[in-house]
Amino acid sequence: MNRIEEKMAALQAKQEKAFITYMTAGLPDMEGIKALIRAQEEAGTDVLELGIPFSDPVADGPVIQQASYKAICQGATLKKIFQMMEEIRKEGVNIPIVFMMYSNTIFHYGVKGFVKKCKEAGVDGLIVPDLPFEEQKELQESLDKEEGAILIQLVSPVSGRRIPLILENARGFVYCVSSMGVTGQEGNFHKEIITYLESVKALSKIPVMMGFGIRTPEDIAPMKHIIDGAIVGSHFIRLLDQNNYDTKVAADYCKGFKAGMENL
Repeated sequence: MNRIEEKMAALQAKQEKAFITYMTAGLPDMEGIKALIRAQEEAGTDVLELGIPFSDPVADGPVIQQASYKAICQGATLKKIFQMMEEIRKEGVNIPIVFMMYSNTIFHYGVKGFVKKCKEAGVDGLIVPDLPFEEQKELQESLDKEEGAILIQLVSPVSGRRIPLILENARGFVYCVSSMGVTGQEGNFHKEIITYLESVKALSKIPVMMGFGIRTPEDIAPMKHIIDGAIVGSHFIRLLDQNNYDTKVAADYCKGFKAGMENL
């Protein structure tokens, strides 16, 4: 098991729900992102998604698009992000970290070299929203060979008959997209959200996480009996930006959300 799987097993043993946040790598800068990662680990965040800035983030809404653009303008690159990861791991940061990124960045770097670098830098997982299940073979084989990072599978309300195939060998957790379209739709969940989540839960051998449009624990109250955790992205990005990336604000939000889930 890697860090993600160890964390999920520990949470299930305690019957706790997982809280996962998303941040854009490089904001406010490389030292600032390190401070935010440490603050969230101390606050009890279970897994952290780190968005790798990309010029055409097709799965992301305006908030994350703007954050990605800003990070690129400030000079964020994959090389610098790998270096930052190596530094925080040497400094003792142990929170599971997932790179959320687009396939072109991986293929431009070179699949084998990229996967090897992920292992060296302490990256625990990958989410690649524009890489369909049927096109994952090359990346998956490289990940399996290195035995480092794992590929987190995404399913959506229209995955339908493909869900059993997608989940058959899935690891870590399954990322359930809560709505059609892009991130940050502020609780505008799919009209069949409960039925959809129940169908995924019935088939999944690993924890089921829900993301897209979540701001507060109350947003997931109707699904609390189904899902194993929640992912907050656009709202967290906005919160950080509005508060000048203050680590205390980040930590307080994470503590509050985590506690709120347990009290639903």
